[in-house]
Amino acid sequence: MQLEGSCHCGAVQFSLESANPYPYQRCYCSICRKTQGGGGYAINLSGDARTLKLKGGDHVAVYHAVVRDGQGAREGVSSAERHFCSHCGSALWLFSPEWPDLIHPFASAIDTNLPVPPERTHLFLDSKASWVEIEAKQGDKLFKGYPEESIARWHERLGLETPGASVSPDKA
Repeated sequence: MQLEGSCHCGAVQFSLESANPYPYQRCYCSICRKTQGGGGYAINLSGDARTLKLKGGDHVAVYHAVVRDGQGAREGVSSAERHFCSHCGSALWLFSPEWPDLIHPFASAIDTNLPVPPERTHLFLDSKASWVEIEAKQGDKLFKGYPEESIARWHERLGLETPGASVSPDKA
């Protein structure tokens, strides 16, 4: 599926192909919560990095998140790159050198109508802010940390993969 995205102010527009377009994974980790805001969680998708087309790239900045332990002490800096608009601050996508074939756009930046997932995965609930209420529906999966099932495997298990994009299910 072709995904079209942009920032809030319109300085950045991008597109890419995604074999895994269902916005099913709600991450409540402190990094997503603090860099994304809304709802106390962020939702990212998976796309083919080779297909990324970008307009306004000179307005894109990168943040490497500080990684903290369970008590809040700094452990280091993430190798993952969180791309955002340097004008309006909109989170756009995440790129990790561990999976160079993938771009993980944030669903909040996608302008294309996305399909509604039949179930959701709520992850990093151990990092959830106290004020956040989990809106889990029947069939949703809840995890204290990161689940073993990848984005691609989730789509595959439910028969929701989109033909055409070539991203390995083991790496998404």
